[in-house]
Amino acid sequence: MRKFTSIIYLLMISLLTSCGAYFNQPFNQKKARIGENTSPEFLAQKFLPSDKIIVGVYKFRDQTGQYKPVENGSTFSTAVTQGGTTILLKSLEESGWFRPIERENIGNLLNERQIIRNTRQEYANGQKVTMPPLLFAGTIIEGGVVSYDSNIITGGSGLRYFGAGMSNQYRQDRITVYLRAVSTSTGEILKNVYVSKTILSQGISANLYRYVSLRRLLEVETGVTKNEPAQLAVKEAIDKAVDLLIVEGIIGGVWKPNGGEGAVNVVKEAYRKEKVEADKTELYDRRVENRRSRVAVGAGMGLSQIKGDYANPTSQFGFDFKLKYSFVDPKFNFWGTLGRFELANKDTFRGTFIASGLNIEYMVLPYEKFTPYIYVGVGSVSRKNLSNTFFKFQGGLGFEYLITNKVGFFLNGEYNLLQSDSLDGQIVGDKNDLIIRYGAGINVYF
Repeated sequence: MRKFTSIIYLLMISLLTSCGAYFNQPFNQKKARIGENTSPEFLAQKFLPSDKIIVGVYKFRDQTGQYKPVENGSTFSTAVTQGGTTILLKSLEESGWFRPIERENIGNLLNERQIIRNTRQEYANGQKVTMPPLLFAGTIIEGGVVSYDSNIITGGSGLRYFGAGMSNQYRQDRITVYLRAVSTSTGEILKNVYVSKTILSQGISANLYRYVSLRRLLEVETGVTKNEPAQLAVKEAIDKAVDLLIVEGIIGGVWKPNGGEGAVNVVKEAYRKEKVEADKTELYDRRVENRRSRVAVGAGMGLSQIKGDYANPTSQFGFDFKLKYSFVDPKFNFWGTLGRFELANKDTFRGTFIASGLNIEYMVLPYEKFTPYIYVGVGSVSRKNLSNTFFKFQGGLGFEYLITNKVGFFLNGEYNLLQSDSLDGQIVGDKNDLIIRYGAGINVYF
């Protein structure tokens, strides 16, 4: 009974900590509401133009030709909304910079104007009938959704024990939008931008399956799946593309904001910072940033164990300090160490030693917060009074996690091969003494 209760508690805690959507499930019908606000904070809205720009949009197409991915079978439902033009017109209006005019269904507009003209003519009693002219666009906005990449990242995890378990899964898709402004007088492409947006799907589940008695089987299952709406992702990508089009146009002299040169400089600086961040970010949101400075100092502590000629070695405390220097390539580092540790065998041997070393280190993921690393080097081990110094080769591996860009926490293990068999005072056989060290510490980067 105690095991059964523990399993129930485990499932409850997992659901409480895994996904807030589980407690926001739609059990009741909802009334229609104003659509979700997906618009980003438009940089361009801070400096509006003196006169809004009249633009026309004929068609903003889904150029992917892709259908929705399904687990089994096939579907003729498209992966991307076909209402891209409508979404783009809304984004142009919200930006505060443009006056969009109807061009997607220009035929309907012309027909209606002709009906109005004919109707007025009938009741004009021979008088001339005129209508105000249509606005014409000095700029046309073109583009489309050019790609929809499904399952660029998929993954999950799970745990099952004694008939009880839970799992979570996730999937990430990606949509890419291109947008360009074209001059109607010359046909020149004034600006061309593109924006990408990821679409996340998540699911968690928990279940229990076990016999509570000989003929009674208990089954419990629960879970929730949450999918980011593709239409909102398209809207957010188009919003960002419109803002980027305006900002790059301001920098390039295509558009002129209120505020003159001062406003242009503010926009340039904000765009420069965003561009730097974008250049540092690769696919899958990986950051190409040299987080670690070239010089660092560190301190660590841990346990050491001798593999020598006596039996029953024990783990003893030790500590060391290190000075680290990075080469031009951040994957490779050079560092020196100086430390103190103890070695002992139960009831037979005990000693205190001073160790030093010079190492070459290779970091597997130098631009990430978390990275494995391996190193090799040479060094020495001396007794506490600095007598009987022994030469050694060492190598090890570890992991470092940056708490901030200045402070990193590391775990490592090290294998020391001495060039002597007399570290413990005994020479037995033809194998040299070994020292195994493992510990943790902090690196501080300057």
